[in-house]
Amino acid sequence: MRAQRVLSKECESCLNQAFHQARSAHHEFLTVEHLLLAILEVPRVREVLAGCGADLDQLGADVRQHVAANTLLRVPVPGEEHFVQPLPGFQRVLQRAVFHVKNSGEREVGVVDVLVAIFSEEHSHAAFLLAGAGVTIRDCGH
Repeated sequence: MRAQRVLSKECESCLNQAFHQARSAHHEFLTVEHLLLAILEVPRVREVLAGCGADLDQLGADVRQHVAANTLLRVPVPGEEHFVQPLPGFQRVLQRAVFHVKNSGEREVGVVDVLVAIFSEEHSHAAFLLAGAGVTIRDCGH
């Protein structure tokens, strides 16, 4: 029996990208903002946000600036493996997306599902930046 895929390949790729970027930058933690940066590169997410009138270049720049200014750095130790710790908000966003998809009868969590789940993480700067770009959860088709 084959295991059922929960995350779309595109979503898995974005998660891997977020982890890789955080690790490469020697960030201690993986945040909702790292996740937003990764999904901002996906054409479907860009299409949804552009349809809302969001300035994608400005939004990306704002998220990158926030990550650079507010993420704890870890001093690399030669020969030591560096693991990036996902923060609870990051984990809640993914759990919310999975819960929503399972309850709606869909088979896979896509990147737009993750985008929608970010809005529920009200205390994240990612949700604040999306709102500041004029994007609402209704704009995302949910």
